[in-house]
Amino acid sequence: MRTLIALVLALLAIPAAAQERAPLVLAAASLQESMNAAADVWASAGHQRPTISFAASSALARQAIAGAPADLFVSADEEWMDALAAKGLLAQGTRADLVGNRLVVVEPASGRTRLTVRTLGATLARGAVAMADPAAVPAGKYGQAALEKLGAWQAIAPKMVRAENVRAALALVERGAAPFGIVYATDAAASTKVRVAGMFPASSHPPIRYPVARLAASRNPAAEGFRRFLLSARGHAIFARFGFTRP
Repeated sequence: MRTLIALVLALLAIPAAAQERAPLVLAAASLQESMNAAADVWASAGHQRPTISFAASSALARQAIAGAPADLFVSADEEWMDALAAKGLLAQGTRADLVGNRLVVVEPASGRTRLTVRTLGATLARGAVAMADPAAVPAGKYGQAALEKLGAWQAIAPKMVRAENVRAALALVERGAAPFGIVYATDAAASTKVRVAGMFPASSHPPIRYPVARLAASRNPAAEGFRRFLLSARGHAIFARFGFTRP
């Protein structure tokens, strides 16, 4: 009995952060700075800091479908979240829109281009354009939809440089490997090596929404707490600081 009492007292003395397991979050590549900042704030409140895996939403969704032991999924579009929902992989009642974004054209920081809706197609068609792969990655799909709406896709498609995710497309412009790139406004804001040459009209592509959900296979109580924190006013303030909009 004495041993049992001593064990209970020892467990009670362990901080809550030491008792809980860190949630594993699968998050779209464009969320790197903001999601890490949110994880830091969550950890500062005494929780285990979430482990975050960043990649294209398409790659992360396929990992979840293949049975990756993750707790939360944050996609850069609704289609890949829909794909998981269709397979019954989302915990009921946990899906919600987290943030929104805008789509822009970037060029190296030394550039001086000023694109308008009228000049965008002709200007981009002059050289290579770095984009996340439109066949699967949300940023690329949004980009193709916008270019099609503006009547520029046919001219730009043959010169497109496909990247595995939006940050890889940004890196190509940063290195000067492509004169232009199509990325999110928040990606452009995260880099000092590029500047925004133009912004796509919001009406030229489907609304950019980032849904978050807990995976049905998750058994980590801390995952739901972190999900709720991301959706809270404090969480939204963190994302707003990095340029994300309300969904």
